[in-house]
Amino acid sequence: MTGLRATWAARREWFNSTDREQRIKDYVALSNQLVWQRQASFLAAALLTAFYFDPVVASICYAGVFMSELLDQLLGARARAWDGKDPKVGARLLKSITINTIVSSLAIGVFVLSIAVQQTSGGHFTPLFFLFSASLFAAMYNSQLVNILVLRLSIYGLTFLAIAFLDVVRYRPEFSSNIWLEVFTILFVLYFIIDTSMKFYKSYQERLEQMHRIQEEAERTKAAYEIKSQFLSTVSHELRTPLTSIKASLDLVSTGVLGEVPATLTPALSIAAKNSQRLSVLIDDLLDLQKMEAGEMEFNFKKIDVNHLVEEAVESTEGYANKVGIPVTTTLSPAPLAIHGDQARLMQVMNNLLSNALKFSNEGGSVRVHVTSNDNRVRISVQDDGVGIPEEARSKVFEKFSQVDSSDVRKVGGTGLGLNITKQIVDRHKGIIDFESERGVGTNFYVEFDQVIEEANEQLLDERLPLTA
Repeated sequence: MTGLRATWAARREWFNSTDREQRIKDYVALSNQLVWQRQASFLAAALLTAFYFDPVVASICYAGVFMSELLDQLLGARARAWDGKDPKVGARLLKSITINTIVSSLAIGVFVLSIAVQQTSGGHFTPLFFLFSASLFAAMYNSQLVNILVLRLSIYGLTFLAIAFLDVVRYRPEFSSNIWLEVFTILFVLYFIIDTSMKFYKSYQERLEQMHRIQEEAERTKAAYEIKSQFLSTVSHELRTPLTSIKASLDLVSTGVLGEVPATLTPALSIAAKNSQRLSVLIDDLLDLQKMEAGEMEFNFKKIDVNHLVEEAVESTEGYANKVGIPVTTTLSPAPLAIHGDQARLMQVMNNLLSNALKFSNEGGSVRVHVTSNDNRVRISVQDDGVGIPEEARSKVFEKFSQVDSSDVRKVGGTGLGLNITKQIVDRHKGIIDFESERGVGTNFYVEFDQVIEEANEQLLDERLPLTA
């Protein structure tokens, strides 16, 4: 029994904070969105009433409805300014909404009832239709706050009953009279409005509960993601220190600093050195990926000379290119080209593209780097003579842990993270990365960025000034 009380207390506390704020916000937002539709219908009803009945009564009643609408707008401004943190403010808002609902409902009820009183023959189709429209409007758009919905519909319901029995009191008709038929029809309409209100209220409840479930799932996902990121970062950092010692020791042994290495150990040391290098690259990539996903990777954007960037990147991979025996040629832009970017991160992009091109080029092939511009866009292309990428693998190329090598048995190693990290860096520069490939012929990866036009023109002008002096 104590547990049940605690559960209900928790539910009430939850409703009094988060749920109440959401309901008030939804109620006010929807009311403000539909203000012009309501005013248009009220004005049309007032004009019709003024023409066919007493214009003074119609004007007074419409003024009351209009004033209640102004109160709703003032209340809406207060609700939008509420941050949801102070429950006392929420309680005052609910109290104000209740008062405004009473004023608005009574104004509409009096308006409709005045029409019915003036209409002495031909039934009460016009006032009943106006009241039915107002009730249906409340059922559809006041379902966020059930107490407000019940209050408004109660006032409308009493007005319905007053109109229904108005002619009964006036004429005291026989039970077989059409007046009684109208009474029973109005009762049926009341049932329809109540049933419709319940359906809209249940629908809103389901949407609200679904939203809460989504929010809870998002919180759990966020917590799991943070734990994963912390774990990944911790493990990567903890692996880096011993791995550095292992690599240094292997280098000392392999170079003979610690003594002559027996010929039988040379292959094993070579394999160990290669795998330690692969593990080091994997750790670096995992750290970069973790920083990217956590939004912790810093970017220092400044003007960058594209030709110089490419020359520096090709130079930095020269050692690896000589090792694999694949020449790298460059075709730079004849005119200086500038982009906004982070020099270190764009070097990482170029190194990834160049290393992939060198790894997957066939023996006797080459790697070509081109810098071009078109329509204020700068393109850097890296083309190889490798195995190519099948079209069906295009969607997987930039995914995490995806290998560009399309063969069943990969001839080169890799983390499968390089191109994913590259794409994220390019995206942060608001650029694009894509490729063109043909099986057995090669692949052409390219990146494109917006060109810095004004700065490039200033640099061109500076270079031409000595010639005109």
